[in-house]
Amino acid sequence: MSDRGVLSTFDWRKPRIRGTAAVVHAILLVLLFIAGLGPMLWLAKAAITPTQDTLRHPLALWPNGVDLANLATAWTRVQIDKYFLNTVWIAAGSWFAQVLVATTAGFALSVLRPRYRKALSGVVLATLFVPAVVLLVPLYLTVVDMSMVNTFWAVWLPAGANAFNILLVQRFFDNLPREVFEAARVDGAGPFRLFRSVVLPMSRPILGVVSVFAVIAAWKDFLWPMLVLPDPAVQPLSVRLPALQRFIELDVFLAALAISTVIPVALFLAFQRLFLNGGALSGAVKG
Repeated sequence: MSDRGVLSTFDWRKPRIRGTAAVVHAILLVLLFIAGLGPMLWLAKAAITPTQDTLRHPLALWPNGVDLANLATAWTRVQIDKYFLNTVWIAAGSWFAQVLVATTAGFALSVLRPRYRKALSGVVLATLFVPAVVLLVPLYLTVVDMSMVNTFWAVWLPAGANAFNILLVQRFFDNLPREVFEAARVDGAGPFRLFRSVVLPMSRPILGVVSVFAVIAAWKDFLWPMLVLPDPAVQPLSVRLPALQRFIELDVFLAALAISTVIPVALFLAFQRLFLNGGALSGAVKG
């Protein structure tokens, strides 16, 4: 028996009701499109629009032509290329640290199953209830004591301690077939071989999801990089662009913002199937 929606099968047979529902769906789709993609499309337009046109006609499509020189100016004169590279390095290191910690911790808690597994899982879960601002001062003092200020390690290492990713990967590993693990152990596979040759190849979907979360979080992070990277030479785009806003033209600044969004947008488009079909998260939330 099929589930009944707001409209019954009898109602859907009426042309007037079908037409009204189609119009409502189209209006909702347009509103979602404007709310979701509108700001990004406007930023892409403003990046190649002269400042005066953006101020006088913010919603017009290039009333006085396109100015592609904004992108070149932002990349060279404002040195966006250097800050862009810094951001890539920070995001890459944060991604590696988070994936390494999440997969190894999830493997230990889910596959190796130590006696104190539930206690450890409870401790990891409890850290999610601690506000991040509470840990800001002790974490900063630790970074200062270890002489990691103005180094990427000050961003990479704290990024690895992500309890959400650990629990997400653990729940995914919990739903992998245990028979495969037992067969690998019978064939003589040790923990490292089991992790590398069996678990990781079966976990590509969740690794893709964690990768997207890690890179986007590192790409947009502002407060922590600003504290531990006071030297402008090593600062990422999220920190450096607000500081440069007062010294560059509006069109060049908008072009720099558009350049800074390329990697997150490309990353989401590459992994959009994982989010739209929910296949990667099904194992993490099952049970």
